[in-house]
Amino acid sequence: MHSSALLSLVAAAVLAPASAKPCGSPPGPRTGAVASETSICSRVGVDVLRKHHGNAVDAAIATVICNGVVAMYHSGIGGGAFALIRSSEGDYEFIDFRETAPAAATEDMYKADEKLSLYGGLASGVPGELRGLEYMHKKYGSLPWADLFAPSVKVAREGWKVNEDLVKYMKGYDFLVTDPSWSVDFAPNGTLLQLGDTITRKRYADFLETIAQGGADAFYTGKNAEYIINELTKKGGIMTLGDLKNYTVAPRETLEAEYRGHKVTSCSAPSSGGVVLSSLRIVDGYGGFNEPAQVNLSSHRLIESLKWAYGQRAELGDPKFVAGLDKYQASMLSDETVTEIRSRISDVRTFNLSYYNPKGLESLDTPGTAHFATADASGMAVSMTSTVNLIFGSQVMIPEIGLVMNDQMNDFSIPGKTNAFGYLPSPANFVRPGKRPLSSMSPSIVETPGGKLYFVIGAAGGSRIITATIQNIHNVVDLGLTSAEALRKPRLHNQLSPEVTQFEYTYDNSTVAYLKAIGHNVTWVAPGASAAEGVRLLRNGTFEAAGEPRLKNSGGFAV
Repeated sequence: MHSSALLSLVAAAVLAPASAKPCGSPPGPRTGAVASETSICSRVGVDVLRKHHGNAVDAAIATVICNGVVAMYHSGIGGGAFALIRSSEGDYEFIDFRETAPAAATEDMYKADEKLSLYGGLASGVPGELRGLEYMHKKYGSLPWADLFAPSVKVAREGWKVNEDLVKYMKGYDFLVTDPSWSVDFAPNGTLLQLGDTITRKRYADFLETIAQGGADAFYTGKNAEYIINELTKKGGIMTLGDLKNYTVAPRETLEAEYRGHKVTSCSAPSSGGVVLSSLRIVDGYGGFNEPAQVNLSSHRLIESLKWAYGQRAELGDPKFVAGLDKYQASMLSDETVTEIRSRISDVRTFNLSYYNPKGLESLDTPGTAHFATADASGMAVSMTSTVNLIFGSQVMIPEIGLVMNDQMNDFSIPGKTNAFGYLPSPANFVRPGKRPLSSMSPSIVETPGGKLYFVIGAAGGSRIITATIQNIHNVVDLGLTSAEALRKPRLHNQLSPEVTQFEYTYDNSTVAYLKAIGHNVTWVAPGASAAEGVRLLRNGTFEAAGEPRLKNSGGFAV
């Protein structure tokens, strides 16, 4: 669309008379909402809704592509994602486009040197993000594919101001200056860009342009695919052109559970949505979670539910390779299981690790990601979590196209290596060719007791994704908070192993003291280990959105 046409649309929106609204409708944003870790990209998403009349899936795709430009340290098309989609009719689909192990991968490929799963060509799984976005667009999208890429191409080519979050994530990564593949963007004059400088990614802009015109095939086949494989091979990788060409998206069953009369839908394995729902189901049997006088006891019960749920997580993996997962996940959420767990929770004490996880299997402390939430007036919504795994992924940049590659292979368990807390690696998560590693990502959507869209939520932050998602659902459903209020509340985290509960500095001192007195091992941490994004549809039909307040440059906007 030409700029003059865009300006006309904006002018029409600004000048539209109040009488254009339906008679008696409440004021406020009614078209939709977008939340992400970058306000620049959230605005791209709401423009898709407001100016171009796209739907929630269109907005999600445009926002995610933009985030791969601006917050390339967390996500991008060199990685993968999970998306939970609610259609306008209220039907759900979980789309798994997480990275897969290359065909030449073996179970013991990192046994001699675990660092090879973190950095270099051997660390990358086969990227799935673009195939997943293509699947979403073909099934649910309403706008032309190329239109969803245009804002990101413009941002990458013309540049944006280096913000506080980018400064934070660039700190300490010398390769941004010393490696020519990276320095052309991050240190064009020989020194690292500073706050307020303009950063461009012109190679990546050209790359996105080819994908906008040629579709996902322009990534997975042809010249660009050759660039990717050649560079990974130079850096010790085993991925092939066949691996890229053969990548497929995996549509999967969703999981759901009732919480305080609300239906909560999340994602099945290899997601950790079942862990989120398990904890919620356990505490759903307790009253008083909205009563200030009971906050100490409720916090204890929440922590105990987390320990049990994380103990269950150790059995999860890729359902294509782990037999019986459907039955196991159903058992996790069954009345019998949650009742039994509740009967084993004491209100006056805690227990050692083996009480919650008798098999002694690890629950990996996985790195960070980026979350996105979108919704529109039809009731369509997207909760999507995207990642390249560690900050700047595998630290491999494909020089010809400016693509940051993931290090998702580190999310697999390594045989024969107990973790720092004495836990054994989980066979359910060992490397296999074509396998997808277990993830903490848990995109979730909450409906009202009447079946209407209510709250779209998820988080980034590795293992803390699960606890952040659970607490934000609790904050909105139990405490009746707005999205912004819910995200601001201090968070706790317990993932069973290590045997400690972390509290953000702003958490209530008296509650932490109470928990310590009944046996919890407590520690204080700075806020920011997790980053949530949320969108809420109010009963009057208006939207609200909130970006993570622990990030300086996140943004949630409703229109």
